[in-house]
Amino acid sequence: MLNMSIDNLIRANIRRLTPYSSARSEYKGRADIFLDANENPFDTGYNRYPDPLQWKVKDKIAKLKGIGREKIFLGNGSDEVIDLLIRIFCEPREDHIIILPPTYGMYRVSADIADVAVREVPLSARFQPDVEAVLKAADEHSRLLFLCSPNNPTGNSFSLEAIGQLAKGFPGITAVDEAYIDFSAQASALSLLDQYPRLVVMQTFSKAWGLAGIRLGMAFASEEIIGLFNKVKPPYNVNQLTQEAVLKALDNRKQKEQWVQSLLGQRTLLAQYLSGLEFVERIHPSDANFLLVKVTEPRRIYDFLVEQGIIVRDRSRVALCEGCLRITVGTPEENEKLFRALVEF
Repeated sequence: MLNMSIDNLIRANIRRLTPYSSARSEYKGRADIFLDANENPFDTGYNRYPDPLQWKVKDKIAKLKGIGREKIFLGNGSDEVIDLLIRIFCEPREDHIIILPPTYGMYRVSADIADVAVREVPLSARFQPDVEAVLKAADEHSRLLFLCSPNNPTGNSFSLEAIGQLAKGFPGITAVDEAYIDFSAQASALSLLDQYPRLVVMQTFSKAWGLAGIRLGMAFASEEIIGLFNKVKPPYNVNQLTQEAVLKALDNRKQKEQWVQSLLGQRTLLAQYLSGLEFVERIHPSDANFLLVKVTEPRRIYDFLVEQGIIVRDRSRVALCEGCLRITVGTPEENEKLFRALVEF
């Protein structure tokens, strides 16, 4: 196994960085009068800065996930986590990340913004990582490997065995994006965290929890990596409204579980409906809340659905997804309308 220390991976300027110290992070006790942060003293319910480390939220997530709160980072969506990973570990114009297309587009966009190169190792025809090829493509400047499992846009999961092999052999940080894990029968890569100190697991409240609008992503990692996130992040990156909304959702887990079960049932029904249409060539197996569907005339079908007020995602020009539309599983009523529109087409 490689040396699992991350010291040699951290950018020198990040290692030297003195983080911003906010008024709320300096004072950690209780008080009646706060005259330290130049806030408006008149109570609006939101005149005070939020907890910069979101401890109430983390305590509930820690209990839910069975992981220490010191190993949790909360970001403005998982996109902030991706951005911070690149800024912490990748030296612009020197280091690079590795992605496995077809995959989530923000890995490349965040790298491009940071002026960090991207190496691609395509998935196999069955949308699985080629472990040997990935490790062969890596070198001393390979700082991050992004694995999306279940994968977007293909919908399938990567095996925990393959993820473990990559986390063990990759010379940089392995980041597993589990935005759709609640819809998968496969266990989370959280079970691998203690084995691989360079592993980061990302999850989100956007999908199964129905909270895409509040923008809250989670990262789980060693205390050392979480410390780096907290060092680099803006002081109040998760606002008070978001913290309140997620605390309320975490107190109502039954609702989330009911939604997941409903969507899993609708995913099965939608696949059955689509399989009976003559222009549907293949429905790829899915562990997510969407289906990747290969059709004979993807653009014509897409445009026809737009005319009916139904929007799906055209992925027909994406490598390995040629001819495919990505269809999110909707409510029973929405799925029925979609099916009727496709029958009309």
